[in-house]
Amino acid sequence: MNILHVSAECYPIAKVGGLADVVGSLPKYQNKLGVTSEVVMPFYDNAFTKSNKFKTISSSKVRLGVFDLDVNILMLENNDLGFDLFLVDIPTLLFKDYVYSPNDTERFLAFQIAVLDWVLQKEKRPNVVHCHDHHTGLIPFMMDQCYKYSELKTVATITTIHNAQYQGWFSHDKVYMIPEFDFTQVGLIDWNHQINPLAAAIKCAWKVTTVSPSYMEELKSNANGLESLLSHESAKCVGILNGIDTQVWNTETDNYIIKNYTQKTLDTGRKANKEWLCKEFGLDPKKPLFSFIGRLVGEKGADLFPQIFDAALHHLDISILLLGSGQKDIEGALEMLTYKYKGDYSTYIGYDERLAHIIYAGADFLLMPSRVEPCGLNQMYALRYGTIPVVNSVGGLKDTVIDVEGGGFGFVHHQLNTETVVETMQRATELYDDQKEFNKIRNLIMQIDHSWDSSAKAYINLYKSLKK
Repeated sequence: MNILHVSAECYPIAKVGGLADVVGSLPKYQNKLGVTSEVVMPFYDNAFTKSNKFKTISSSKVRLGVFDLDVNILMLENNDLGFDLFLVDIPTLLFKDYVYSPNDTERFLAFQIAVLDWVLQKEKRPNVVHCHDHHTGLIPFMMDQCYKYSELKTVATITTIHNAQYQGWFSHDKVYMIPEFDFTQVGLIDWNHQINPLAAAIKCAWKVTTVSPSYMEELKSNANGLESLLSHESAKCVGILNGIDTQVWNTETDNYIIKNYTQKTLDTGRKANKEWLCKEFGLDPKKPLFSFIGRLVGEKGADLFPQIFDAALHHLDISILLLGSGQKDIEGALEMLTYKYKGDYSTYIGYDERLAHIIYAGADFLLMPSRVEPCGLNQMYALRYGTIPVVNSVGGLKDTVIDVEGGGFGFVHHQLNTETVVETMQRATELYDDQKEFNKIRNLIMQIDHSWDSSAKAYINLYKSLKK
């Protein structure tokens, strides 16, 4: 069986969020299970592409409306990713030092057309084209409806929704850019009087998956306008929980962290990482250290952080370290708190992969008060490294974190407001004060298996079941 994953992101080539982590891991684990799983994505102008070698395997033109654009299909040489990587090079649109931009309609439509043109040329075509998020959402429609791709009608398609809040909307006056199809079928790409690539994918893909079972259920009532569509198409929808790459996220071999450790050396290893963090950011290593890693946006509950942190630092004897960026007003409010709570609170506005790993290895608790969390990988990284998650009960967080009061290993709140989150943080500090029980929980969570093994098997079983 041959699987082709199509995505805008893939770690370590280009990463904006969790989509990259999934696409950079799932194919590797699928290949270990005996299928051939490959990835195709845009060729960006970034550190990875500058530091690696590629060979051109195809050169042609891609037609975007009335324009013919040069396109090359490149293949990564000296590949140690665990899967073959192909990149679509359209210099005028895709070869940029960013992944996303305001003119993404043209960029990703050209990318999708180029991918299908290449698939038509392939000597060995895939059995399944696995599309990820709205950036690839028109592929199932084009394979099924565009005259040019009629030979691909029998190739199965899967769409995975990583985040339904972003749907790739654009107006009908750009429909001419899509290769010719029977215009009586235009309703397949329309939703609410716009062309909606994610809606098109839900309508046209053979199967639709989301990245956790709970998120699939939540989408039926909260999908940014697609609720009725997902309910109507529920028979072909399934939630499969993401995994994490346990080769990358391994406390014994992680080159980013200050001191490596195992379960047996957890105390000394985590102590060294925590002490480095506290020295670097002027915090007290004796206090329980709460952390956050991620985007500072409403979806993550970050708009409440200024109030939550202010209340928590006022009432609790704790430290807080934040790593992230996003809305400028949130960034500004969070930076202002550093003056009020110097010695107990610090921020790193931006993103640093090494620092993220050290935080997972050194913080005592990870905060994830998300309003929307399709799966969440951060809580799985935290568990793997012995950091206890403090989460809101939504999406994948609901599927992966069980509260200590229910015999579990984390802290879960069921409402998102300042008072509830601070109360949950207080419960966490009470566990920290009981070091015997705290260490018992830390040892327990490091044993939880969230690797891609079971998820990769679930996807392969889904592929095998595909019938139109």
